[in-house]
Parts: sequence; C-alpha cells; structure tokens
Amino acid sequence: MSTAAAMHRIGAELGKHVIRMTSAAGSGHPSSALSLTHLVGHLMFRGMAYDPNDPWNPNADRLVLSEGHAVPIVYAAYAALGGAVGRTKDDAAALKSADLSELRSRDSLLDGHPNPAEGFPFFDAATGSLGQGLSIGAGLALAARLDETSRRVFVIIGDGESREGQIWEAADFIADQKLNTVCAVFNCNGQGQAGNVSGQQSAERLCAKLEAFGWKVTQIDGHDPTAIEHAFAEVGRSVRPTAIVARTIKGWGVEALQQGNWHGKPLKESQLSAAEASLDAAASMAGEPKSEVDLRPEPPKASVSVTRVCPREVKWPSFAEAMESGGFGEGVKNRALATRRAYGAALKTAGELLPQVVCLDGDVSNSTFTNIFAEAHPKRFFECKIAEQNMVSAAVGLAAAGYIPFVNSFAKFISRAYDQIELASVSRSNIKIVGSHSGVTPAADGPSQMALQDVAYFRSLTSVRGDDRTSPLCRIYQPADAIAAYHCTRLMIELPGLCYMRTLRPDVPFLYGDETVFAPGGFNVVSPGEDLALVGSGYMVHTAMQAAEKLAAKGIRAAVIDAYTLPIDGDKLADTLRGCGRKAFVVEDNYGGGVGAEVAEIAARCGGLRVDSLHVQRIPKSTRNEAEALDYAGIGPAQIADHVLAFLSRPSN
Repeated sequence: MSTAAAMHRIGAELGKHVIRMTSAAGSGHPSSALSLTHLVGHLMFRGMAYDPNDPWNPNADRLVLSEGHAVPIVYAAYAALGGAVGRTKDDAAALKSADLSELRSRDSLLDGHPNPAEGFPFFDAATGSLGQGLSIGAGLALAARLDETSRRVFVIIGDGESREGQIWEAADFIADQKLNTVCAVFNCNGQGQAGNVSGQQSAERLCAKLEAFGWKVTQIDGHDPTAIEHAFAEVGRSVRPTAIVARTIKGWGVEALQQGNWHGKPLKESQLSAAEASLDAAASMAGEPKSEVDLRPEPPKASVSVTRVCPREVKWPSFAEAMESGGFGEGVKNRALATRRAYGAALKTAGELLPQVVCLDGDVSNSTFTNIFAEAHPKRFFECKIAEQNMVSAAVGLAAAGYIPFVNSFAKFISRAYDQIELASVSRSNIKIVGSHSGVTPAADGPSQMALQDVAYFRSLTSVRGDDRTSPLCRIYQPADAIAAYHCTRLMIELPGLCYMRTLRPDVPFLYGDETVFAPGGFNVVSPGEDLALVGSGYMVHTAMQAAEKLAAKGIRAAVIDAYTLPIDGDKLADTLRGCGRKAFVVEDNYGGGVGAEVAEIAARCGGLRVDSLHVQRIPKSTRNEAEALDYAGIGPAQIADHVLAFLSRPSN
C-alpha cells in the first residue's frame, strides 16, 4: 500500500485501541486522542529518530504531550511498537496491546495523563496541567545543546491550551535562545471542553502569532499523511524553531464522537462495534493495500556518550575558599554576609565541581547573585527574563536530561509558578528552587516583594514521601547565615529531588564556625537554655537571639534553635526540647503553616511537650528598615519576648 494508505490504516487500528481502552476505563478523552491520530502516528512510526526498546537513549528525539489528556493515542502507538516500559532499564518490559485495557487502573503504569515516574519512560515529564509542555521541550532542547546531541524535541499543544500565557513565555524563550531543534505542533480541532475555542485560537490567528514571535510556521491538514510528512521534514533546517499548525477533527474516524460535545467522555461498550466500523471506513478512503510498507522508527543516527558526575563523590572546598573565589573574602573577614551572596558563591563552586549544574534566572541575577555563576559558566546560565512559569518548566526539561538545574528569582515571584512546581513534583523532578528576598526583610519594598506564603506551600510537599517511601518529596532550607547557606546549597545538590531554599536580602552576622555540620532533617542549638526553646529559621534566628536577651533580663533562660531545614528529625527535636523545659516557642517571618506547624505536629506525636508560635500577624507595608518591618508585622524581638512571657504564664493543662 502507499505510505499514506498505510498511515490511515495504522490510524484506524490505533483509534480502535483508543476507544476500547477509554471505554474499559470508564473515563478518558477519546475524541481528543483521535484528533492526533495521524500526527502521533507519523511521529512515532516514521518521523522521530528513536528506539522504542531504549527510550532512555540520550540521543533519541523526544515527544512532549502538552495536551496530556490525549495520551491514549500515544499509549496505543507505543504498544503497537512494543515499546519498553518500567521505572528503570533493569525492570523494563515491552508494552503490549493487551496492557491498554488497564488504562487508569491503580496498578497500571498507564496513568490518565503522561507520568514517567509511574514507569512510562517514553515521556520525560508529567503533563496534563495545560500550558507547560512547550517549556519542558525548551529545557530538553537546552540540554541537547549542552550535550552536543542532534536530538529534536516535538511538543504537541492543544489549540484551547494555547491561550495559556506560559505557551507564549516559552515561544518567546525558544526563539530568543535560537532553539531550532524544537518543533511545536498545534492541534487545531477547534473545540475546547465546554465549547468551541475562541477565534483568537484559530489556526490562522495562531500562525500569525507564531510568526510574530519569530517562528517558522506551516499550516497543514492534520489528517493528510503526505502534508504531515513534508512539514516534519523541515524541522531543524531553519535557524528558527518550527511550528506546525495542524487543522484536525476531534473524534476523527468515529462519526458518533463528532456529534455534539464528547470531550472527556468515552463510548459505551455497546457503541464500540459501530465505532470500529466507522474507523475502518475512514481508513479505506485512502485506497486499498497493494503492497506492505514497513513503518517503524529508525534509531538515532548520532551516538554521543553522555556521562554525569555523582554529586556525592566530589570534594567541596572550605567555606572560606569558596567565598574568596566568589569575591566575598571581605565578608568572611568581617564575619557578616547576606545568605544570597554566599549562595551565589556556593553555586559558582558547584558549577566548577559538577558540569551538570545549570542555572536559570528571571532577570534578577544581580540580586540573587547568580550573576557570579553566569560569569564563570556562561554556557550553563540561562536568562529566562520575567517569565517564572516557563523558567520552572524549562528546568524540569533540563532535569529530565540529567542536569541539576537551579531556578532563581525573588521568593515572592516564585509563587507565580506553584502549579508548575507541583507538576514537577509529580515527575519527581530533580530541580532546585532558590527564592531570595524572603520574608519581611525587604522592608522598604513593601508586601508586593515579600514571600509570606511560600513556607506553608513548600512544607505541604515535604509531608509526602518520595518513591523510596522514606525520603520526603521536597526539602526546604532556610539558612540563617552565610556558612549555613553554603552547606545547604551542597545538601541540595547531594540529595536528589525537589528542594526550595530561602535566602535573605540583608547582610547578617555569622552564627557558625566553619566546621559546623549540616545534615538532612537537622537543626542546630545556637545558644543553650533550660526554660524553653525559641525555634526560628533564616532571619528569625537572629531575631530570636535578641528576644532571648530580653528574656534573660527577666531571669528566663531561653535556648535558641535554628531549624534550618524541613522536614525536621522529629524524634531528635523532641528529645532536645525535653532538655529545654519541654517548651518550644516558634517564630517565623511568614504566614502560618510553616515551621510552627511542623513543631506542633511533632509535639502532638511525641507527647509531653508544649508549643506555641508567632508568625506575621498582618499584611506588611513599606518600612525604612528591617527592624520596623518586623515590628509592624508583630514579630520583633520585644513582641516575641512578650508573647513568650504570656505563654509561660498560661497553665500547662
């Protein structure tokens, strides 16, 4: 048969699997999946250079399904090819067509949306929260450039999804970075979930937008195999990234699914026979078979060996040496330095030790001090400008390719990408997020520049176990001085998985000696006391020490504990608190739900401990200095001391 006829026949067979598996699951999106029949069929059987038996090959072309709900068509194609599935190469097995009937079941690796962490390694990252896929593709393309491989990255995007602003953040970034190995495929079937898409997402308007963004754009019939083949053949031949705007039919090949709104609705079992006959009829329109056409992807032609250095096997220089290298020798001499500055020097050192460490920044590198890394390692620094959502998802793509990306902005602006961060956690992505100017100490800038909800958000992720059932899904670091910032940066790199670190704007005095130990789940007793413990993190450790002095004047000996990481080793903390009068008072420069909640839960679990806490009491405003900001928020040293006295005066029962 002709290639076109063969692709129609393959499309019909894949379509049958789509309607069967979604019917068996009782849920799913068969109409969306069928609109991609020919596009996915071409890529997976003909257009991409990859080996279905080795989806881990770093030289292979990649496919990102941003329109994640259409994933059944990819599952069907991968099963037809016998693609390898499993969490690692050691437990890999071939996906079979019979496995498709387990779609969306609890024990199946075929989730309702792409999720490589469940054992489908053909995908590099979880998708499904719409708008994120093109950014992930950008990160994969950046990694390909660093690895000097020729792999291309194909990203399939829904037309309704294209209204998401992140799509255009990514389109801008990809053009800016000249990532011509990226091909964005817009699936223009004209329908969203509740109705038709806006005219702003029409094929013609999308073409105009993409051309304005500097892309090479082709509009095609997304069910014409010949047009599809010609369009994909152009990928990578231009200095510009390629966009293919494909006009498709939602529910292609199945007449029933083209009547009314079938978005997210599977056919009933009684409707399958008629639907399969409809698919056969659609395929037969391309002509009858005359001779067999072998359709199977060719493996990657290039073979570049990609190796990574194990982070735990490198020897880090001393704190003083790293700070001197970063340009902060004077701060070490004076024993006062902002944690954001120490982090910048630490990141530079990490880049020297580990070539897979990369850095992304959102136009604030001279405030986050990642400009130190940029100067030392310019090829591994990516300026993302003011587009935090794209920055986080691009980091996910880089991490999927084996890099260790550090994502940087003001902690306040990181909150714009909380959805992207959550989906990164679903991927079990090894990204490191650093938010500077945290808490209320930006002072004069006012509340629009202050991160106040971040600890509670990230702490919710620390409460979940990772794949090993013991490690947390996320770790939080809040260094109180430059020495802690240096060692927390090291811990972020040595321990795999999602991390978030808060750094401070103002210079702060050193609390620690150079040889102080920092460990996962750890905390440090900065000063002793037997009546109670003041527990703080970051800047609030210094504030707690001032409050402890005021309490000492009233005859109360308060220990100060630096809870520099979450989650904390609860048993160890409880044991320490038993030596501090069995009482803890937690102070935070953020809204509730952070360290105070953590310590209260530990106390409730371990028993015999009393805990109270004080966090930001009102929406802050601009003040002239940090002391005024703390006082206005109700968390200054004197206010802490007053609350502690009230806490101690309350009956224990």
